[in-house]
Amino acid sequence: MMNRENPVWLITGCSTGFGRELAKLVLARGWRAVVTARDPEKVADIAAGQGDRVLVLPLDVTKPDQINSAVADTISKFSRIDVLVNNAGYGYLAAIEEGEDAAVRAMFDTNVFGLIDMTKAVLPAMRKQRSGLIVNVSSIGGITSFGATGYYHGTKYAVEGISESLALEVKPLGIDVLIVEPGPFRTNWAGQSIQQSTDRIDDYADTAGVRRQQTSERSGSQAGDPVRAAQAIIDTALSDTPPLRLLLGAAALELAHKKLDFMRHDFDTWEATTLGADFPENER
Repeated sequence: MMNRENPVWLITGCSTGFGRELAKLVLARGWRAVVTARDPEKVADIAAGQGDRVLVLPLDVTKPDQINSAVADTISKFSRIDVLVNNAGYGYLAAIEEGEDAAVRAMFDTNVFGLIDMTKAVLPAMRKQRSGLIVNVSSIGGITSFGATGYYHGTKYAVEGISESLALEVKPLGIDVLIVEPGPFRTNWAGQSIQQSTDRIDDYADTAGVRRQQTSERSGSQAGDPVRAAQAIIDTALSDTPPLRLLLGAAALELAHKKLDFMRHDFDTWEATTLGADFPENER
């Protein structure tokens, strides 16, 4: 559980979007925050006038030396870490066949392995405290999939699975895990932050190609408000019984229910085939 007595939040990816708004709200409550970004100058305005309650640090989650330094500097200044928010990440548009190996691996390094490395670096402090909250920013794309974002879904499905296991392992130690699953929000995810493959295959024009275009056209007009999303994360963190998963936005809720219905239909339709794969009762 999160310590509520002036907690220390360590947040990755604060230059834009959820990370930026969350850092601002944490500081507005009078709490302490470690505000990180690959370019610290992009978050300097967040720290202005906040005094000793804020620490701005350079952090690229694909660089282990920067991770270790960030955690050490946080402990040195504040003596503890109460909340880790693994927010750093980005998207990539490509049909699976169009995916470029180097770009895909780079995204996994940030979205998955960066999250893992940050978590492993912070856990010793939280275990020592016997308290803490790890917030892993996933996506509705960690529950359901669309054309053109298959590799991004791969990273977020990985985050979901890792987070579920982590939650089981650390709960007895007083540490909670929260998976945040936003739908479409007005962040830079679909704008400046998105990456795309240069290869375009005509046979995918009506699937992945259409989704590429839709993603670009909808950027800036999404229903989701990053400020309200950040407040929702704080409200959930303050709960005595935080959920494992927190959907954000009406679109996320609708899509999650559709995925559950889709899975249930397949499970029920093929139940006899599924059960027939076991040894008969009399042969066990």
